[in-house]
Amino acid sequence: MWRFVGWRLLQAIPVILAVITVTFFLVRAAPGGPFDSEKAVIPEVKAALEAQYRLDLPLAQQYLAYLADLAQGELGPSFKYPGRSVNELIAAGLPATAELGAYALLVAIFFGGMAGVIASLKPNTAQDYIPMSLAMIGICMPTFLLGPLLVLLFGIHLEWLPVAGWGDMPGDKILPSITLGAAYAAYIARLSRAGMLEIMSQDYIRTARAKGLPEWQVVTRHALRGGLIPVVAFLGPAFAGLLAGSFVVETIFQIPGLGRFYVQAAFNRDYTMILGTTVFLSTLIVLFNLLSDVLAAWLNPRLRAQFGEA
Repeated sequence: MWRFVGWRLLQAIPVILAVITVTFFLVRAAPGGPFDSEKAVIPEVKAALEAQYRLDLPLAQQYLAYLADLAQGELGPSFKYPGRSVNELIAAGLPATAELGAYALLVAIFFGGMAGVIASLKPNTAQDYIPMSLAMIGICMPTFLLGPLLVLLFGIHLEWLPVAGWGDMPGDKILPSITLGAAYAAYIARLSRAGMLEIMSQDYIRTARAKGLPEWQVVTRHALRGGLIPVVAFLGPAFAGLLAGSFVVETIFQIPGLGRFYVQAAFNRDYTMILGTTVFLSTLIVLFNLLSDVLAAWLNPRLRAQFGEA
């Protein structure tokens, strides 16, 4: 298992390096610059700013200097927030983004897992078709459409829940969490259904039924652990995707998270903020993928045997 973890970490290095390289050159290829604005800047002042942030160097030197800073854990200073580093801005916005992602993941696991298990108990019946149809709707409906619809229904027409803010009023975390977690709940529903259908056809499940165990014990004690392995393998990428995909939801519901800085950085051509956020989220995706693979191997004896753990 340790060889597997080490090999995956070695594979992650070129992936992250490729992300850094592509993002670095793409943001600089975009029209405009971090100091271009409607108000004209004196050429001398602009030259001094570019020298301060090393933008006067050749592009290759800028790239190598950024890699050198990154190797020391420094993501650089923000171009649009003087006196603040990208590390500080990410630290300021990450708690709200992580909390939103955690709540959305709980929503996805609860509703998606329950729908998938219920559908798998009676395949090709109404009990299967209804939750899977809802799951397909959840997959097809983007967050920028679902969010405003939930706001119109529960926030404006019914006036049950607040439509903006984070932690200011009771219930203000419900709509953002549902909006962000709906699509992942749909994926989890389909994964859990497929996993449970495969497990429920195994010999040891038929043996448990032959012993006279109630169906709920067969499902909870014998089938769930194996049937939910595909879901466990999906949780790592899902949580990383929830963090990376929360920007639209944070904008809709005015949540002071990492997405606020990232969206503003894109409009302001804040190179270091765009790069720092991209590198940070890419690293999280790689780490959560690794964590989910290790957890899936721990749950599956065959995978443990493959890595020499059984």
